Amino acid sequence: MTATPKILSFKMPAEATPLGFRPRRAQTLLEVKGLRKHFTQGDTPAVAGVSFDLGEGEMLALLGPSGCGKTTTLRMIGGFETPDDGQILLRGRNITRLPPEARGIGFVFQDYALFPHLDVLANVKFGLRKLPRVAAELRAREMLALVGLSGLEERKPHELSGGQQQRVALARTLAVAPPLVLMDEPFSNLDAAMRVETRQEVRKLLKSSGSAGILVTHDQEEAMAVADRIAVMENGRVVQIGTPDEIYRNPVSAFVASFLGRSNILPGTASGMVVKTEFGNLPLSRAANGAVSLSVRPEQIMLEADPQGPASVVGREFRGHDQLYWVQEGERCMLVISGAGAAFEVGSRVRLRICDCVVPLG
Repeated sequence: MTATPKILSFKMPAEATPLGFRPRRAQTLLEVKGLRKHFTQGDTPAVAGVSFDLGEGEMLALLGPSGCGKTTTLRMIGGFETPDDGQILLRGRNITRLPPEARGIGFVFQDYALFPHLDVLANVKFGLRKLPRVAAELRAREMLALVGLSGLEERKPHELSGGQQQRVALARTLAVAPPLVLMDEPFSNLDAAMRVETRQEVRKLLKSSGSAGILVTHDQEEAMAVADRIAVMENGRVVQIGTPDEIYRNPVSAFVASFLGRSNILPGTASGMVVKTEFGNLPLSRAANGAVSLSVRPEQIMLEADPQGPASVVGREFRGHDQLYWVQEGERCMLVISGAGAAFEVGSRVRLRICDCVVPLG
């Protein structure tokens, strides 16, 4: 017998959230202050003082490797874990000690948590049990239309694709008009093509419904595609938070530079807005002095064919829209991205030229 999945029921807010886009960060929705969580007394904390805020209608990604504390942070916001210290405020109301069903927060589970014995319409209606029957059905059908599933109301979950099941789960969550939707690796069960399509649909749906969202992911591409801002986590802490563009262009550490995108980390000696490196003097993105580590993105490097060049191509990966090269110069191996038209065979002698400002780290 198939086990009945658990599903979180939510309290309907006093006023349903109107459809329509909310101005980004027009007003603070959620404040997370100094959250800490130990699972074993005396051990390193799973979450060590995490703080951030979230605006109305904003999408935030918690990005980091396995074990960095992102899922535990999300579960504390949702009420599935109790923090050892810190506060969680939703529209100024302290919800830190409230049970999940009293928070008015939506949650999209990794496995969707659909009832296998109920059809699509009944799954969406499940969280609307406090509404009159006719009103609940109208709301459920409205949500299915919003996620593009009109006409599939009578199908069972096993008759749907993974992407369709994901949309049913989202429709069920949005039906109760939560101000905030939490998503823990929601696209991990989808194939690569479906992941790209579904994550854009989810972003569009959340924006159109007015709900804010927090997405937990270890996929940098996913975080950059979906989120308005990204909070990069390492060892239980948020080490940098900002827009995808801000973090990509100005990482604060070698960890962030290498986790959000690929990066070459080089040593240098800085003096103001210039840094001396093994590739010559380079402009800096911000002033620094003394010994520094530098982030150089692969697309900031040009390869020039030179039979007497000091470097050689030791690896090549054709990716359709561009090509990724591994280039060895002395003891250092550099990653370089060139356009699809460039063609350097493995073994080619080349010269490396850095053609943009580089970022001092730390």
